[in-house]
Amino acid sequence: MSFGSRIAIIGANGTGKSTLLKMIAGVAPYEGFLALPTNAICGYVPQVVLETDALSGGERFNAALSTALSRNPNMLLLDEPTNHLDARNRKSLLRMLQNYAGTLIVVSHDLEVLRTCFQTFWAIDQGSIEIFSGVYDEYARQSYAKKIALERELLLLAQERHDLHEKRMREQERTAKSRAKGKSNVLNKKWMKSIGDLKGMKAEKAQGKKLSSIDHKKGDLLGRLSELRLPESIKPKFVIASRESREQVVLQIAHGAVGYDFHEPVLRDINLSVLGNQKVAITGNNGSGKTTLVKAVLGFDEVYRTGEWFVSKNEEIGYLDQHYESIDPEQSVFNVIASVALHWNTVEIRSYLNDFLFRKNEEVFMLVKDLSGGEKARLSLAKVGAKPPKLLILDEVTNNLDLVTREHVIQVLQAYPGALLLISHDEDFLLRVGVDFVYSLSI
Repeated sequence: MSFGSRIAIIGANGTGKSTLLKMIAGVAPYEGFLALPTNAICGYVPQVVLETDALSGGERFNAALSTALSRNPNMLLLDEPTNHLDARNRKSLLRMLQNYAGTLIVVSHDLEVLRTCFQTFWAIDQGSIEIFSGVYDEYARQSYAKKIALERELLLLAQERHDLHEKRMREQERTAKSRAKGKSNVLNKKWMKSIGDLKGMKAEKAQGKKLSSIDHKKGDLLGRLSELRLPESIKPKFVIASRESREQVVLQIAHGAVGYDFHEPVLRDINLSVLGNQKVAITGNNGSGKTTLVKAVLGFDEVYRTGEWFVSKNEEIGYLDQHYESIDPEQSVFNVIASVALHWNTVEIRSYLNDFLFRKNEEVFMLVKDLSGGEKARLSLAKVGAKPPKLLILDEVTNNLDLVTREHVIQVLQAYPGALLLISHDEDFLLRVGVDFVYSLSI
């Protein structure tokens, strides 16, 4: 790359985008050769900045970005920078990216960022990088056309493979009949035994050549199929089903207040009622108290609450937080589901995880701490779905999802029969899910 390049790293969850960015930043080991100019000053902001304080995700990112920019970097590396940003901070970041004079390398699934800030794309798939220069929409158009062409060729090759298999079966049947006929002629003394043997050997040799030719073609075909294998399309079939779908109150707050210090509430005058079949969005700027309100609903010990509260039982509430703290990092993917689906056998758990795209043994038995952000989001949804709740709370659930997975999550939530409480800065996501009303917080 040359100085001043503006590169977006794109690809499905788990393909290694964040790892590549860490390698360039010099914070991850690698094999091979990687060289940066001696005068390169690198500013790097990882995807999730974990802290022990009560800062929101957006505040954490802004603090990390400020630290990175304080070095006056001529090379800025950002991993999913818009994940936790409210509308105001998002616009500010977009302006900064558009005006940044140095080399910019960003991992992102954000369509607006990809369309307005970049002209070069490193698309990672199946362990290789395809480089595209141009606008994102043209990249998307060409990728779609390539996918359609590959699907057609795969269909033709699959038919050819089937035809070759049928042809081989016919040749084997013909060989068996010829051999049987030769034996019959010898037994009936139409041929002398030596002549019968000779004819049988010739027939078997001829059929062997045909079978060998068919097998050779089949081998070539399988090689082509392997080379043309389409990138796996993330289209899981899971649907989370709520235990109940009645029009009953699952959450009601009147004259409420929440906070971490009794004398300094983060939020006050909370009045909110959610029915069992409603989809409710909670919106507000970074630091306005959205996550604190959710913690109060869930009964976190560090958050106090006052006023009149009716909350469904903890076992009737599902929760997916934006940092995936609801899943144990030391557990395997398999054990996360086994811990809530107590009556499922191994086959049932594997089948269920397959719907959430955890298919291979190495994926199913991988530890949570080794998963990508999108994989953790999928596993968290799987855990919630394995024990369906009356009220499902999602805190910035689309932050780490690739575009295909994001689309499916939208479809799942559109069909969700229970109550949804959604924290999100993603206006398009809320619109498409079909929220019934928005509860806006201000500070």
